[in-house]
Amino acid sequence: MITNTFTFLDGIGRKREQQLWQSGITDWNKFLDAERIFDISTKSKIYYDYELKNAKKALLEDDSSYFARKFPSTDTWRLFDHFRDEAVYLDIEATGVGNDGYITLVGLYDGNDTKTMVKDINLDVKRLAQIVSQHKLMITFNGSSFDLPMLAKKYPVLSAVFSQIPHIDLRHLCAEVGLVGGLKKIEREMNIKRNNFWVERLHGGDAAQLWRLWSGSKDEYYLKLLIEYNEEDIINLKQIMVHCYNEMKSLLVQKFK
Repeated sequence: MITNTFTFLDGIGRKREQQLWQSGITDWNKFLDAERIFDISTKSKIYYDYELKNAKKALLEDDSSYFARKFPSTDTWRLFDHFRDEAVYLDIEATGVGNDGYITLVGLYDGNDTKTMVKDINLDVKRLAQIVSQHKLMITFNGSSFDLPMLAKKYPVLSAVFSQIPHIDLRHLCAEVGLVGGLKKIEREMNIKRNNFWVERLHGGDAAQLWRLWSGSKDEYYLKLLIEYNEEDIINLKQIMVHCYNEMKSLLVQKFK
């Protein structure tokens, strides 16, 4: 889907992109090979050709930071197929929002293994920045409104890291394919089951309560349950991402015709 995308070019939105597809200009090479394209001036064509050559170079070099700068947030999902093996799924737990809240743990999933960083145990910001920066794509649920802003506010060094990695917020992508509501509601609609009966029954507010129980008692049971709850979140994001990508791709393929 990356090489079929033109919406990162100035002045080309989804409607105009569809017009290009319907005229036979369905990918970057066809655009570059065409001497003239409907309603695109010679000057604009030269500029677009330059931008597309830069994009091809970035793709060849596996440079996802180029697309983080160029792609509109509504279309970063198109990067998934190319960078899926280098993606990281991220989710945080916190006691609240704003100045009164603080991050209790950060969960990371690379598609094979999970890593949990817990406040006052192993939550090291430099290590977190290092891990995230090794990935080419970042996937969250509601991360653009909650997870990433809170992480950047509490740990400003992460702002520069986040700016270099394309981000897919599944909350918005799910809405485009008709899956609305919170993560747990979407999991139920997709018939995604959680492994632990008690984890299955937990919701967002319960995570903060588990942290308070752990902090007050130091009973490992509460911390393990919180970690498992977070792990289920990030692992399930992958299944949801694959579903949304396939649905969105199917919708766009229809518009090629």
